[in-house]
Amino acid sequence: MYNDIETFITDLIRQSGSYDIARAEFTRILADDPELTMQYKEWCEENGYTERTGFDELADSLRDSDDSVWDTLNDFDE
Repeated sequence: MYNDIETFITDLIRQSGSYDIARAEFTRILADDPELTMQYKEWCEENGYTERTGFDELADSLRDSDDSVWDTLNDFDE
């Protein structure tokens, strides 16, 4: 049992270094773990996502968050 689906997905993405690889791995893990599948379904319902788009929505949110961190840095060359 995973305590937090968002943390699990975030860790998977960061460890994989690629959204595509992380998504493929997550799909494989879901197929092998019915308990995680149920947790993921509940998480999607709680956050207003479909099971098909939940992973991608979170990945997009993480990507936007990472981009905004870089946007806040000052460019001292200007």
